[in-house]
Amino acid sequence: MVKKVALLTAGGFAPCLSSAIGGLIEKYTRVSPDTEIIAYRHGYQGLLQGDSITITPEVREKASVLHEFGGSPIGNSRVKLTNVADCVKRGFVAEGDDPLKVAADQLEADGVDVLHTIGGDDTNTTAADLAAFLAEHDYGLTVVGLPKTIDNDVVPIKQSLGAWTAADMGARFAANIVAEHNSASRMLIVHEVMGRHCGWLTAATAQKYREWLDTRTWLPEIGLSREAWEIHGVYVPEGHIDIDAESERLKQTMDTVGNVTIFLSEGAGLDSIVEQMEKNGEDVPRDAFGHVKLDKINPGKWFADQFAKGLGAEKVMVQKSGYYSRSAAANDADLELIRQCTELAVDEAMAGNSGVIGQDEEAGDVLSCIAFDRIAGGKAFDITVPWFRELLDGIGQAQPTRIEAH
Repeated sequence: MVKKVALLTAGGFAPCLSSAIGGLIEKYTRVSPDTEIIAYRHGYQGLLQGDSITITPEVREKASVLHEFGGSPIGNSRVKLTNVADCVKRGFVAEGDDPLKVAADQLEADGVDVLHTIGGDDTNTTAADLAAFLAEHDYGLTVVGLPKTIDNDVVPIKQSLGAWTAADMGARFAANIVAEHNSASRMLIVHEVMGRHCGWLTAATAQKYREWLDTRTWLPEIGLSREAWEIHGVYVPEGHIDIDAESERLKQTMDTVGNVTIFLSEGAGLDSIVEQMEKNGEDVPRDAFGHVKLDKINPGKWFADQFAKGLGAEKVMVQKSGYYSRSAAANDADLELIRQCTELAVDEAMAGNSGVIGQDEEAGDVLSCIAFDRIAGGKAFDITVPWFRELLDGIGQAQPTRIEAH
């Protein structure tokens, strides 16, 4: 018998958090109405501080409203329970305390039987650390996670909650941004999409945008042409980018069409950027571990600067769709996936099974409760999938050379 359940959302936003909370509340209310439900404010931060919200009968009755909103009503934060120094520095635990034990003791003090975590790989690997600690020290709690990340980069989960919606929203954002192509002659537009290590969202956003283009009626006689509204380049972290060759190709587009639009993952072409900077004798900023400081390079601006020279652009616009996309309410496809996942999450929780709910790519894409020790981040986007190859063929871009590791 599950007497009390706790929920938390953590990490960056994705268009699924509010709906996932709603789905969990609805399922518990339907199958176990006597189970108490609380929600920790701002994720693991609230858990460490004992800051929670009680899910009242009024909230249970109107939980369906949560499917209509983006964001997270209970709040998010980025807290790693095994990073003791950071937890102490931020005042979440006292000097000398183990955050895992503080969290475990708080769950026990609150009388929690099941903890549901809704987040990406960092959230769920932290949940894994907590679940292992709880099991090792006989706390008797069950931890069940739900996968959210707009990058769709959680191993071994086929489709993360919210990613489809983020692609739709990115395409909607692009429709307005690309309309700027005639605000000046020889216009270069860079649409920078979230995805530090994975290009799935950029590729999916480009695909959704081109599907929208397919529904439009064009009037080239007055300058309303698909060619001008088209995407002319798509760049993702998994593929090497030949800046010189692409500049030559895109200059032909600029000369004939009058503008160029590219979709760029924020982590795209890091190797190409470093190679070009070193070729130009520029200093490449790195951290103490030798990793390139991506925030210092600013890929969107860097690519814009490089291409602007080669294309002879008279005006350059760099726009980022990330926050617009990640805070949206879930679309119909995501709502159905969320429904399936929350239903199973409650079933597994009531059976006492810990893990992360998702479509297991290593087991025939079956929706199941995946062991925490199999969850990892950094899943690469497969640039050889047919739909992406067809997308690049459709815009006249050469298939990129695959990069095996980042």
